[in-house]
Amino acid sequence: MPTTALRVSALAPVGATLLRWGLGVLFLVHGLTKLLVFTPAGTAAYFQSLGLPGALGYVALVLELTLAAALLLGVYARWVGLLGVPLLLGTIVSVHGANGFSFANAGGGWEYPAFWALALLVLFCIGDGKWTLASR
Repeated sequence: MPTTALRVSALAPVGATLLRWGLGVLFLVHGLTKLLVFTPAGTAAYFQSLGLPGALGYVALVLELTLAAALLLGVYARWVGLLGVPLLLGTIVSVHGANGFSFANAGGGWEYPAFWALALLVLFCIGDGKWTLASR
């Protein structure tokens, strides 16, 4: 086996870890924004303004913070991360899809949540990486 191939494969778990941490930070920022900036009640009101049940705003907030913790700590992250895929696809259907492709469009387009969902699927395929509390 060539030396280069060995080095690349040895770095794969580090790459998976960096991906996991990056995804965890994104969920943490989104969850904390809902919690501390918009407030839970404000998040619920926003969901209602979209024609969605207000309770779904609370579910999204809790799910985002739970995903953040699981991804950052490495607690069954590849499996728990899959819970984020329908959440992100739901944002495309309910909010961002009608705004076009580019997230720079007014109201944000669907490219960002679509790529985020794809990155979660990639993490599922490649595994949790290194430095996990519990993985499978």
